[in-house]
Amino acid sequence: MPLLKLSDECFYRSSIIRDNRKEIITVNKKYNSNRMGKQRVLSGVQPTGNLHLGNYLGAIRTWVDMQENYDNFFCVVDLHAITVPHDPKTLAQDTYTIAALYLACGIDLDHATIFVQSHVTAHSELAWLLNCITPLNWLERMIQFKEKAVKQGENVSVGLLDYPVLMAADILLYNADKVPVGEDQKQHLELTRDIAIRVNDQFGSKKNPILKLPEPLIRSEGARVMSLSDGTRKMSKSDPSDLSRINLLDSPDLIKKKIKKCKTDPIKGLEFDNKERPECNNLLGLYTLLSGKSKEEVATECQDMGWGQFKPLLTETTIEALKPIQDNYQAIMDNKDYLDSVLRDGKEKAETVANQTLSRVKEALGYLPPL
Repeated sequence: MPLLKLSDECFYRSSIIRDNRKEIITVNKKYNSNRMGKQRVLSGVQPTGNLHLGNYLGAIRTWVDMQENYDNFFCVVDLHAITVPHDPKTLAQDTYTIAALYLACGIDLDHATIFVQSHVTAHSELAWLLNCITPLNWLERMIQFKEKAVKQGENVSVGLLDYPVLMAADILLYNADKVPVGEDQKQHLELTRDIAIRVNDQFGSKKNPILKLPEPLIRSEGARVMSLSDGTRKMSKSDPSDLSRINLLDSPDLIKKKIKKCKTDPIKGLEFDNKERPECNNLLGLYTLLSGKSKEEVATECQDMGWGQFKPLLTETTIEALKPIQDNYQAIMDNKDYLDSVLRDGKEKAETVANQTLSRVKEALGYLPPL
């Protein structure tokens, strides 16, 4: 997989790494014509530590495979990251990490804009405007808020309650046609549509709606990755145990340790889709996704295996699958000038689109334009 592909028609004026050397190549800031007329996709990842296999196999790899079909905006949503307690000493570095991993995983700047949420102030401003239009009871019924509020107790913040409105602003600013969502985010996208409909009904018209209603882009079946410590729960960055997940930047030794310690069962012979063996189904699914083999091939290969034979196989396959990503990531992080140029140019492109939407909303709400 090439590290990056940039055409002469690229929108960006940035630098690329060639042959993994620190060589800067300047390209013209001209909008890439192959993105014109395509539906737009908006998605984001929080900079709360490393990405894990669930993020990659459940989302990013899907984006990479389909990116040529869309005009993509990929955001590092650092404003969302502080809705729960965070470490200010690591936030900036974590933001760099997520941006670099986008590129290392294969996001192509010919088809995508990568930017940092807080660098585009329209996100915060539109969120406030939408706050004043969104009924409080709409937010109080959000399932994720209820679940996280229980964990935080008296320390739960207004930001956590208001998270879905900021998410709506993220999506609506870019006139997104599609938003990749999993089951845990479908309710938030429904709220985004409700808010857009409310704005259009109160301040626009059927002929001239102010905000575009986004549609869900449902991830392909089979990319749901579960925890290594509990096959009935999704792999998650919020799990307090790092042993529950394999991070994209984990070393080979750490990957070996995590797979060796992962939860299994005492039954010999491995099989898919046995409800009594969720860990077995999850680990076979991981091997299927990482090896590129079909489910049928894996079922035949592993049907007579014990865990002592299968775990080394899964370990080797995981390490091999992650090595190109890790190599690309290191090359990018070794050239911060390049990464800064990607984020700087992404900010300019994102601001152009976002500020147009923000101005349209403010005009509809009756604000005096800047003099």
